[in-house]
Amino acid sequence: MYAVIFKAEIDKLDDSYFAMAAALQERATTVYGCQRLISVSEGNHEITISYWTSLEQIQAWRNDVQHRLAQDRGRSHWYRRYQVEVADILTEYGYDR
Repeated sequence: MYAVIFKAEIDKLDDSYFAMAAALQERATTVYGCQRLISVSEGNHEITISYWTSLEQIQAWRNDVQHRLAQDRGRSHWYRRYQVEVADILTEYGYDR
């Protein structure tokens, strides 16, 4: 399992951001096999973590045309800066009542 960690400093978000984010989350899971996606924001910071079973899925998602358009829009309108990290998850455990 792999995790893609997207960390951003928000500049300004508008209605088009929220529509795009919802559409991209749906596309990542249904078309590219993203296992789950969690996104949180606090103040002007956003962190999104998506989980994938292969690096090939991540690469395909990275190159998706709609995702590329969102990246361009993010650089020009929504974010001041961002950073992407890809991590190999070695162990996963938890508690669920």
